[in-house]
Amino acid sequence: MLGCYDFCGHYDWIFNWLKEQGGTELLYQYWDEAIYGDSQQHAAELIGSKGLSGMKEYWGHTLEEEAPAGGYAAGIVGDRFWMEMNDCPSRGFLMRNGIEFSRDYCDHCLGWIGPMMKKAGFTVNHAHNHCGQCYWEFMPLQNSGEPEPSIESLKQRLLREWDGEKMETDRFEQANDVCKKRVNTQGQ
Repeated sequence: MLGCYDFCGHYDWIFNWLKEQGGTELLYQYWDEAIYGDSQQHAAELIGSKGLSGMKEYWGHTLEEEAPAGGYAAGIVGDRFWMEMNDCPSRGFLMRNGIEFSRDYCDHCLGWIGPMMKKAGFTVNHAHNHCGQCYWEFMPLQNSGEPEPSIESLKQRLLREWDGEKMETDRFEQANDVCKKRVNTQGQ
């Protein structure tokens, strides 16, 4: 059985290989079917049945098990669940070991989490900086089509820190689809 760190390099290689074989459509299909639709069914069932408390239960257990070296924070504020990852164990492993096949490795998270959240009745605000840091915010889907404000204190603090470092960030606002990415280069 492969442990978490054992499969990170293989996972990254598979993402790149799929993209080379069939483009982003095949890669996105893999994330949707193999990760969301298969390996993460337990997460979908938990979050689908318990909502915010299911998110807290799932990510609380998962993040404790993965034990990010730089720590993380998560919680429920009103009708939203948020997470802040300071050192992603998966991306961090790839960086520490000089492994990088897929430029957008971090997108696989939204690739399976986005559809899961949509089915559970939530939408996503997310940003990552390709350096193992990210924030997540899950909120109920709104019928108006107007973006709901995010938890500004968390989001703005992180983005200000990243922008100060002139990092490239990928951002998703009110997104349940990995195709909704906005790329900000050098803090723009």
